[in-house]
Amino acid sequence: MPDVQPHGKQPLTQSHLPITERRYADIVGTVLGFDFGERRIGVAVGDTLLKLAHPLETIDSEANATRFAAIERLLRDWQPALLVVGLPLSLSGEAHAMTALAQKFAQRLEGRFNLPVMMVDERLTSAEAAQSLRQAGVHGRAQKAMLDQVAAQTILQSYFDTYHAGA
Repeated sequence: MPDVQPHGKQPLTQSHLPITERRYADIVGTVLGFDFGERRIGVAVGDTLLKLAHPLETIDSEANATRFAAIERLLRDWQPALLVVGLPLSLSGEAHAMTALAQKFAQRLEGRFNLPVMMVDERLTSAEAAQSLRQAGVHGRAQKAMLDQVAAQTILQSYFDTYHAGA
Protein backbone atom coordinates (compact mmCIF):
# COMPACT_ATOMS: atom_id res chain seq x y z
CA MET A 1 0.00 0.00 0.00
CA PRO A 2 1.46 3.39 -0.92
CA ASP A 3 2.29 5.89 1.81
CA VAL A 4 -0.92 7.86 1.45
CA GLN A 5 -2.56 9.92 4.14
CA PRO A 6 -5.95 8.22 4.52
CA HIS A 7 -9.06 10.12 5.50
CA GLY A 8 -7.35 13.52 5.15
CA LYS A 9 -5.04 12.97 8.12
CA GLN A 10 -2.33 15.50 8.84
CA PRO A 11 1.31 14.41 8.61
CA LEU A 12 2.74 12.83 11.72
CA THR A 13 4.25 15.41 14.06
CA GLN A 14 6.16 13.22 16.49
CA SER A 15 7.89 10.89 14.05
CA HIS A 16 11.27 12.26 15.19
CA LEU A 17 10.72 10.66 18.63
CA PRO A 18 11.23 6.97 19.38
CA ILE A 19 7.87 5.24 19.05
CA THR A 20 7.79 4.44 22.79
CA GLU A 21 8.08 8.14 23.68
CA ARG A 22 5.30 9.54 21.50
CA ARG A 23 2.26 11.01 23.21
CA TYR A 24 -0.91 12.12 21.48
CA ALA A 25 -3.11 13.33 24.33
CA ASP A 26 -4.63 16.09 22.19
CA ILE A 27 -6.05 13.80 19.48
CA VAL A 28 -9.83 13.68 19.30
CA GLY A 29 -11.89 10.92 17.72
CA THR A 30 -11.91 7.18 17.31
CA VAL A 31 -8.91 5.21 18.59
CA LEU A 32 -8.03 1.59 17.86
CA GLY A 33 -6.01 -0.37 20.41
CA PHE A 34 -3.88 -3.45 19.67
CA ASP A 35 -2.59 -6.28 21.85
CA PHE A 36 0.16 -7.69 19.62
CA GLY A 37 1.08 -11.35 19.73
CA GLU A 38 3.02 -13.64 17.42
CA ARG A 39 -0.11 -15.71 16.72
CA ARG A 40 -3.01 -13.37 17.54
CA ILE A 41 -3.62 -9.62 17.62
CA GLY A 42 -6.41 -8.38 19.85
CA VAL A 43 -8.18 -5.23 18.71
CA ALA A 44 -10.31 -2.79 20.67
CA VAL A 45 -12.06 0.43 19.74
CA GLY A 46 -12.93 3.55 21.68
CA ASP A 47 -13.52 7.25 21.37
CA THR A 48 -11.79 10.12 23.10
CA LEU A 49 -15.12 11.83 23.83
CA LEU A 50 -16.58 8.93 25.86
CA LYS A 51 -13.17 7.64 27.01
CA LEU A 52 -14.43 4.06 26.92
CA ALA A 53 -12.75 1.11 25.20
CA HIS A 54 -14.63 -1.90 23.86
CA PRO A 55 -13.28 -5.25 22.61
CA LEU A 56 -13.64 -5.47 18.84
CA GLU A 57 -12.05 -8.61 17.39
CA THR A 58 -9.10 -10.96 17.40
CA ILE A 59 -7.00 -11.35 14.28
CA ASP A 60 -5.91 -14.98 14.42
CA SER A 61 -3.12 -15.46 11.90
CA GLU A 62 0.65 -15.63 11.77
CA ALA A 63 0.71 -14.43 8.14
CA ASN A 64 1.54 -10.73 7.94
CA ALA A 65 -0.43 -10.28 4.72
CA THR A 66 -3.58 -11.61 6.42
CA ARG A 67 -2.98 -9.54 9.55
CA PHE A 68 -2.42 -6.27 7.70
CA ALA A 69 -5.37 -6.89 5.37
CA ALA A 70 -7.60 -7.27 8.44
CA ILE A 71 -6.12 -4.14 10.00
CA GLU A 72 -6.61 -2.20 6.76
CA ARG A 73 -10.28 -3.24 6.76
CA LEU A 74 -10.67 -2.07 10.37
CA LEU A 75 -9.04 1.27 9.54
CA ARG A 76 -11.41 1.73 6.61
CA ASP A 77 -14.44 0.83 8.76
CA TRP A 78 -13.54 2.84 11.87
CA GLN A 79 -11.38 5.67 10.43
CA PRO A 80 -9.36 6.13 13.63
CA ALA A 81 -7.43 9.28 14.49
CA LEU A 82 -4.87 7.28 16.52
CA LEU A 83 -3.58 3.73 16.98
CA VAL A 84 -2.45 2.53 20.42
CA VAL A 85 -0.25 -0.56 20.73
CA GLY A 86 0.52 -2.35 23.98
CA LEU A 87 4.17 -2.25 25.04
CA PRO A 88 5.07 -5.58 26.68
CA LEU A 89 7.57 -5.23 29.51
CA SER A 90 8.63 -7.50 32.33
CA LEU A 91 7.11 -6.85 35.76
CA SER A 92 10.27 -4.91 36.65
CA GLY A 93 9.82 -2.71 33.56
CA GLU A 94 12.59 -4.28 31.49
CA ALA A 95 12.33 -4.92 27.76
CA HIS A 96 12.30 -8.52 26.48
CA ALA A 97 11.90 -10.33 23.14
CA MET A 98 8.21 -9.41 22.71
CA THR A 99 9.01 -5.75 23.40
CA ALA A 100 11.05 -5.46 20.20
CA LEU A 101 8.41 -7.33 18.18
CA ALA A 102 5.62 -5.05 19.44
CA GLN A 103 7.72 -1.97 18.66
CA LYS A 104 8.35 -3.26 15.14
CA PHE A 105 4.61 -3.89 14.73
CA ALA A 106 3.83 -0.33 15.89
CA GLN A 107 6.39 1.12 13.47
CA ARG A 108 4.94 -0.94 10.62
CA LEU A 109 1.44 0.35 11.41
CA GLU A 110 2.69 3.92 11.31
CA GLY A 111 4.71 3.43 8.14
CA ARG A 112 2.04 1.51 6.28
CA PHE A 113 -1.02 3.56 7.23
CA ASN A 114 0.51 6.98 8.03
CA LEU A 115 -1.46 7.33 11.24
CA PRO A 116 -0.08 8.42 14.60
CA VAL A 117 0.83 5.42 16.76
CA MET A 118 1.73 5.41 20.42
CA MET A 119 2.63 2.62 22.79
CA VAL A 120 1.18 2.04 26.25
CA ASP A 121 2.59 -0.17 29.00
CA GLU A 122 0.65 -3.44 28.92
CA ARG A 123 2.02 -5.18 32.00
CA LEU A 124 -0.58 -7.56 33.46
CA THR A 125 -3.24 -6.75 30.85
CA SER A 126 -3.65 -10.41 29.81
CA ALA A 127 -4.05 -11.47 33.44
CA GLU A 128 -6.54 -8.64 34.01
CA ALA A 129 -8.44 -9.64 30.85
CA ALA A 130 -8.57 -13.30 31.93
CA GLN A 131 -9.92 -12.28 35.33
CA SER A 132 -12.59 -10.05 33.75
CA LEU A 133 -13.69 -12.87 31.47
CA ARG A 134 -13.83 -15.36 34.37
CA GLN A 135 -15.96 -12.91 36.34
CA ALA A 136 -18.27 -12.64 33.32
CA GLY A 137 -18.60 -16.44 33.28
CA VAL A 138 -16.45 -16.96 30.17
CA HIS A 139 -14.12 -19.97 30.50
CA GLY A 140 -12.01 -22.39 28.45
CA ARG A 141 -12.04 -22.10 24.67
CA ALA A 142 -14.52 -19.24 24.73
CA GLN A 143 -12.10 -17.30 26.92
CA LYS A 144 -9.16 -18.04 24.64
CA ALA A 145 -11.08 -16.63 21.67
CA MET A 146 -11.82 -13.38 23.49
CA LEU A 147 -8.72 -12.91 25.64
CA ASP A 148 -6.64 -10.88 23.19
CA GLN A 149 -9.40 -8.41 22.32
CA VAL A 150 -10.22 -7.90 26.00
CA ALA A 151 -6.49 -7.34 26.67
CA ALA A 152 -6.55 -4.75 23.83
CA GLN A 153 -9.55 -3.16 25.55
CA THR A 154 -7.53 -2.93 28.79
CA ILE A 155 -4.60 -1.35 26.92
CA LEU A 156 -6.84 1.19 25.20
CA GLN A 157 -8.70 1.99 28.42
CA SER A 158 -5.33 2.63 30.06
CA TYR A 159 -4.57 5.16 27.30
CA PHE A 160 -7.90 6.96 27.92
CA ASP A 161 -7.43 6.92 31.70
CA THR A 162 -3.86 8.19 31.52
CA TYR A 163 -3.89 10.65 28.64
CA HIS A 164 -7.52 11.82 28.49
CA ALA A 165 -8.46 11.70 32.17
CA GLY A 166 -8.84 15.45 32.54
CA ALA A 167 -9.87 16.22 28.98
